[in-house]
Amino acid sequence: MKVLLQRVSRAQVSVDGRVVGSIDAGLLLLVGIGHGDGADQLEWMAHKVVNLRVFADADGKMNRSVLDAGGGVLAVSQFTLYADSSKGNRPSYIDAAPPEQAVALYEQFCTLLETKLAKPVARGVFGAHMHVELVNDGPVTIMLER
Repeated sequence: MKVLLQRVSRAQVSVDGRVVGSIDAGLLLLVGIGHGDGADQLEWMAHKVVNLRVFADADGKMNRSVLDAGGGVLAVSQFTLYADSSKGNRPSYIDAAPPEQAVALYEQFCTLLETKLAKPVARGVFGAHMHVELVNDGPVTIMLER
């Protein structure tokens, strides 16, 4: 499982010109599900995301989590995180989980986040052509892998 985490001032995702998910300050998560991912990877990643200290404390140090800061979370499925471009000019996505497996795990991951945050997680639409807009705060961008 791979998650590209970005601390944002705001973010939104649109499908066919309609906003389907948006947040103010918080985390934008681009979520990739790989072959062999399951409950262990989902649990580890959800715990890591909600507890990762990337928000400033009173001294301006990154010492607070999204849970501490009360920020929002927008999760967008992104199989292209599994792109292998080591050969040729066309990326291979062979390491990404098939859509029927990945959609279930993506939804489970979002549900785990909602449980840990005790609030809804904004989402994209799995498999749709999406437009993601964000204002990266910092910028802070961290790749998480499990």
